[in-house]
Amino acid sequence: MTQASTLSKLPPRTTSTRTRIQRSPLRWAAPILFYLAIGFFVVNLIALVGTVVIDSFAQSWFKTALPPAFTTNWYTSLGDDHDIGQLLLNTFTVAVTVTGLALMIGFPAAYILARKQFRLKGLLTVLYLLPLLIPPLVYGIPMATLLLRLNLGGSILGIIIINLIPILPFVILVLTPFIEQVDVSLESASRMLGAGRLYTFRRIVLPLVIPGMLTAGVLAVVRTIALFDLTYLVATTASSQTLVVALYGDAVAAGIRAHQSISALAVIYMLTTMAFVIVALLFVKPTQFAVQIKTNTTKGG
Repeated sequence: MTQASTLSKLPPRTTSTRTRIQRSPLRWAAPILFYLAIGFFVVNLIALVGTVVIDSFAQSWFKTALPPAFTTNWYTSLGDDHDIGQLLLNTFTVAVTVTGLALMIGFPAAYILARKQFRLKGLLTVLYLLPLLIPPLVYGIPMATLLLRLNLGGSILGIIIINLIPILPFVILVLTPFIEQVDVSLESASRMLGAGRLYTFRRIVLPLVIPGMLTAGVLAVVRTIALFDLTYLVATTASSQTLVVALYGDAVAAGIRAHQSISALAVIYMLTTMAFVIVALLFVKPTQFAVQIKTNTTKGG
């Protein structure tokens, strides 16, 4: 039998087969574009951060690819313009206190939103999330005016209060899905066996919700450190400034201060934020939170 007769007996290619063959190269296009986009973002991020770090050590840097000479004087001279220890203490105090208060107040609110069904629940949820939906200055300026009238302007307490406004609904938004994933039957079974509400909360609910609280805490700390506009409205004295407010003040006074000094303070601000994240990640693995909750719920059922 000849090759031509053999090929003539083969079934003809259908339209779907031809389409699949024609589209097969497109399977590689999406992953390639995805990795190119990720690579472009990473390269630009490294370039931006690297430029600031190099500039902070440059004695002078204008038209050359790299600075001709390096120095650490810009870091040592920061003490002449700022109290770096006070800035770090203020930043740490505000971030930790705001996060702790937001978790204490936000957990009961998130628990009610996740467990209870009542009238106007949707309206209440919108009211909770309103500070996240509108620009901060819309409510920040009236709130700062009120704090100044109460003589809380220029104080750490005033900064904590005004930063708590956007952080609290953010924590509620993060905690609610975690609480919803915990099976209600676990609480019902505990109460049926004679356990009280407090014991059920402490031994059943809290261990399953701790991953969500850690997640909300990590995100709230980073978000609080980055909040500038609300902090700037209340931090009217040098003793109440945080790192981000001091950095903005130096950037505005760029004609007075050398850009290398501004870059040095920017590096300190970046390292402070990274230190908070690294310390938190020593205890927290955000990518495993949802899996852990689902697994624990399945075992409990």
